[in-house]
This record gives sequence, C-alpha cells and structure tokens, in this order.
Amino acid sequence: MEFQILPVTGFQQNCTLLWCARTRRAAIVDPGGEPDRIEALLSQLELEPERILLTHGHLDHVGASAELAQRLAIPIEGPHPDDAFLFQSLPEQCRMFGFPPVAVFEPDRWLQHGDRIAVGDESLEVIHCPGHTPGHIVFHQAESQLAQVGDVLFRGSIGRTDFPRGNHRQLLDSIRHRLFPLGDAVRFIPGHGPMSTFGKERRSNPFVGG
Repeated sequence: MEFQILPVTGFQQNCTLLWCARTRRAAIVDPGGEPDRIEALLSQLELEPERILLTHGHLDHVGASAELAQRLAIPIEGPHPDDAFLFQSLPEQCRMFGFPPVAVFEPDRWLQHGDRIAVGDESLEVIHCPGHTPGHIVFHQAESQLAQVGDVLFRGSIGRTDFPRGNHRQLLDSIRHRLFPLGDAVRFIPGHGPMSTFGKERRSNPFVGG
C-alpha cells in the first residue's frame, strides 16, 4: 500500500491518501479541511477515491468529509459509534475553534474493532483505540507494516485526554495493548507531525513508559 500525507487547516492535521498500487483505488483518511487541495492531489496522483475513512470525530479530522463525499460520490466510514456525540457537536466545535461552519452529519457506516476495509486489492484492519476520544480507531495494513493512528500516538508524545470523554488510562492501554503488539517495525502516520515507528516510541516515548 502506498500513501501520501497532506497537512490541512491551521491545525496542520495529516490528511492521508492511502492507495492500492495496482488499481490506483484510494481512501482519503481524515480530511479535516481544504477539500480543493485534497481533490487536486488525488488528480495529480491519478487516484480513484472509493471511500473516506475517519479515525475520530474531532473537527480538524472530519471538517471536509461531508463536502468531499458529496463531490466525489463516495461513502464515509468510521469512526466507532462511541464518537457519535462529537458529530452532533460539529457546529459548536466550529465556533469554538474559528472554523468555517460544518453541519452535523453521520458516517455512512460506523466501524467496529476487527472490521476490515478494502482499498483496491489491499485490506485495512480496524482497531478500536479509545482514550483521546471514546470512539477513536486506528487503521492497520499488516503487509505494508503501516498504521494510521490519528491522535492516539505521536513521535515523542501521546494524544490529549482533556477533551470531553477523554480517558488517560484508556489511551495508555490502547497504545500498550493494541498498538505496540503489532510490532516494532510498524511505521505510523499520526494525526499531526512526523511519522515514527512503534518500536521507537515503545523504547523512547516518555509518556508510555511503565
């Protein structure tokens, strides 16, 4: 599986295009804003988008989802239904963070732990990783040793848990018991900032020790 990261909005949120090299069919992960730039990159890479995937319901990860889904006639899938309350609060999130208005919407499909998502000939595993939000999920592609982790884990840091329904203990459990067992060699794309590997974070991240 191939990928390209496109930071969007003032939050520099990592919207990611994941695609199957053979079919050029792609998933758009966490399109938080700037739909024109996302569409332009799809065109530049000659990709055929087939779905939008969301790791969680925070505005900077979902803000352009409904507009892109309508433009491209593709479904929105994820996150876990425990994040439904965040989708209902999108107008409030926009006012709070000074974003252009985003109307309330729901994904076409909520995702559960263990679900699998096809992207062309490739397959992504859905891993429920609550803590940053209760319905946060991670997308893992075993053959490529690649994971899209949203705001669960960062290079040298972890996700915030001071937002509504965040839980610090759950977040650490998700990292230690659901992500790190996938293997030290797995590269991950965080919701913000540079990539890292689970092995590097397991050994050196000061927030996940012990």
